[in-house]
Amino acid sequence: MTRNQGINNTILELVGETPMVKLQRITKHLKGTYYAKLEAFNPGLSQKDRIALHIVENAEKKGILKKGATIVETTSGNTGYSLAMIGLVKGYKCILAVSDKSSQDKIDLLKTMGAEVHVCPANVPAADPRSYYEVAKTIHRKTKNSVYINQYFNELNIEAHYRTTGPEIWEQTQGKITHLVVASGTGGTISGTGKYLKEQNPNIKVLGVDAIGSVLKKYHETGELDLNEVSPYKIEGLGKNLIPTATDFDVIDIYEKVSDKEAAFAARNIVKKEGIFCGYTCGAVVQATKQYAEQDYFDENSVVVLIFPDHGSRYMNKIYNDSWMKEQGFME
Repeated sequence: MTRNQGINNTILELVGETPMVKLQRITKHLKGTYYAKLEAFNPGLSQKDRIALHIVENAEKKGILKKGATIVETTSGNTGYSLAMIGLVKGYKCILAVSDKSSQDKIDLLKTMGAEVHVCPANVPAADPRSYYEVAKTIHRKTKNSVYINQYFNELNIEAHYRTTGPEIWEQTQGKITHLVVASGTGGTISGTGKYLKEQNPNIKVLGVDAIGSVLKKYHETGELDLNEVSPYKIEGLGKNLIPTATDFDVIDIYEKVSDKEAAFAARNIVKKEGIFCGYTCGAVVQATKQYAEQDYFDENSVVVLIFPDHGSRYMNKIYNDSWMKEQGFME
């Protein structure tokens, strides 16, 4: 799969077809072969470009979204950036409800891209009127000619990855992939990619990554939404305090939870060992992969693909800032 190296009409034509790289050092002591799918090579520096563009273009085809309209969304930052970028190119205003857990880097980027940003408290129930879910709904109701993207409950989130990420991974590994490790937030990436790959080979294992403080792992195992599982955590774009319908739990074989601290150090280690400047969730994916390896999920013949969701530049004031790391008690 080779991207057209000619002249593109807009930056949006560069969404997708991201590269994959073999991990050399951070997985050196693990059985099997490991590859990272580098979603930071999307023009908006994250995998969320895929769903944002797919949902927007679908709304345009249906006549729901027309020039001069306003896009409204709930986001931890990356989807918001993708939507703001698309809005600038296509001529839409963008209003975003963002969790205060999002890094200041992300919030500043959203404003730079022309978005109106409403910062909402992260540690409140999803149904609380102050939550970013409810704030986005209120903005949508009050804003004429607006469209609410609603990524957590939008089937197109899954479809975007089923149509693009899954086929790319299958082709890049020449069908040899045995395991897929994916961070689970809205669930679109793991569900769409996993569904496509399992249709090609039902023996492929889809391994989810959840955060300590999130409800997804227990819901997957029991079918029960246990709010006692909910506690504050720092990783952005991973885990949830509700159950997104954009997650197809039948596609996922198992979940592993990771801690804020271990994910942060794993991300920093990826930079040092592989030269890949990656985001916080990438660290969570690598940490979960190591935890899966400790439980003998892989053998010498395993071909394991890790999806790295975004770029490290969005976390300069968080995991790549020693002062922040010390404030969290992660460093002495």
